[in-house]
Amino acid sequence: MTRVYVDMVADLFHYGHVEFLKQAHAFGHHLLVGIPSDEAARANKRSPILSMEERAASVAGCRYVDEVVPDAPWIMDAAWVEKHKIDLVVHGDDYSQEEIEHIYNVPISMGIFRTVAYTPAISTTEIIRRCQEAK
Repeated sequence: MTRVYVDMVADLFHYGHVEFLKQAHAFGHHLLVGIPSDEAARANKRSPILSMEERAASVAGCRYVDEVVPDAPWIMDAAWVEKHKIDLVVHGDDYSQEEIEHIYNVPISMGIFRTVAYTPAISTTEIIRRCQEAK
């Protein structure tokens, strides 16, 4: 059984997230999703609107997801890969090459990293913008 791992903030869960999880799930048999803490999301992206618990519950409801791990590290190490028996790590192609190499250095060096296409025209940032315009 191939265990595929993705990490995602998953704030305001939307169809772009579902498409990402669908693509990642196609790489294996078991999809494990790491959800970073509110503090890690705030430090690396922006303050999430939903709490980590709410984000994890939203992701857990997706049919492509087999397991959710809250409080996932922003940058994984080999111990994380081993602890969760991860065979493959997948991320969207929306990060720069420098970000990919920094965040996913360990799975890249292990030869277990892949990217999938980012879903255009939808993002949490876009949803927030739309809400602000609707005021």
